[in-house]
This record gives sequence, structure tokens and C-alpha cells, in this order.
Amino acid sequence: PAPRPPPSPRGLGEVHQRQWLHMTRPVVPDEAALAPRAGVTVRPVERHENGMPVAADLQVVHQMLETSFQDHFNSYRESFSEFVQRLREDPGHSWDHWWLAYVDSDDGHRVPAGTVVCSSIAAGGGGAPRTPAASTAVTRAARGRGVAKSLLATVIADAARDGRDRVALEVDADSPTKADQLYRSLGWETDYVTESWFKDLDLDG
Repeated sequence: PAPRPPPSPRGLGEVHQRQWLHMTRPVVPDEAALAPRAGVTVRPVERHENGMPVAADLQVVHQMLETSFQDHFNSYRESFSEFVQRLREDPGHSWDHWWLAYVDSDDGHRVPAGTVVCSSIAAGGGGAPRTPAASTAVTRAARGRGVAKSLLATVIADAARDGRDRVALEVDADSPTKADQLYRSLGWETDYVTESWFKDLDLDG
């Protein structure tokens, strides 16, 4: 029989849906030389002279996020305008920590395969800043080709070059792609766990 969900912590009929692993990985200076796997190209999102991202690249990032997370929990189809508006309201994002990954198609063309969206956050107490990776997305067609590892290697190398001491991320413990296993294999460890609880409300009652 399937395991029963844990009881509601407040006894109000909430249903346990998900656990989220908050993971960190230390970064050392030698990792500045990490590079993508053969057959995978990773480059930063292009920016104009004023620092703003080139619209075409931003559209590719949005496409990668939308197509990569369709089979994930609580997936929501976000329009491009909603995506841009959300970024404008997020004080933590930083365009210089966004990357796009490409692979070669069967006909020899380079096609988008994934993206990683990060930022840089200063540490408290005078410590070294850290890099939170908000989203690492790989299209279904490109899974199993080392795209995620190449994107993460790029993030780690960038953090090492900038003197940041760790990379942090959050992942669904029940991700259909087993992303937590990939992160553990690359040195990430769980710092703490949070949970999502839901309750349906009768708004007409």
C-alpha cells in the first residue's frame, strides 16, 4: 500500500504535497578551470552596453524554463510578459549570472538545450558572497547529454573566479528528473528541508 501522508501540522485539513531540499556546495579556487562537457557550449546571456539583456536571449531563457518544467510539480505556464515583470520585481536577480547551453543537432546546427539563472548575494558578517542558483533547466530532448552538469560546472567556475565560497540551490525532493541525485553527485549537500502543504477552500460556501 502507498504510504500515508503525514498528518497536518495544524490539524486544519492541509495535505502534504512536497519537500524542498535547500542544498549548498563549497567552491574552491582551483575550480575556476571547470569547463562544459564536450559537445555542450555554454555562454552568458548577451547584454547591451547599458547592462540590460538582449531580448532574443531573454526569450530563449524563458522558452527553456517553460519547456523544461512542464512535467514538474505545480508547473505554471508563464507568459513572456509575466516572466519579464517578475524579474523586474525581483531585487536579487543579476543578468551577469545567467547562462544558456547549446548542443549540436543531428543536422549539425547548434540548438538551445538549457539555461541556468543565478544571482550573487553578499554573506553576512563579512564572509565571502555566495551564488544562489534559482533555476537549472534542460529541455527533454537534451537530457542525458551532460547539459545540466555543464551548466553547473560553469556556475561553479564563475563563482570560483569571483571569490565566492559556495553555490546554493533549492530542489524538489521528488523531482521527476531526480535532480537532487545529480546535485549530490556533484558535491551538494542538504542544509535544511522545507515543506509545502495545501488545502482546498470552498469560496462559495
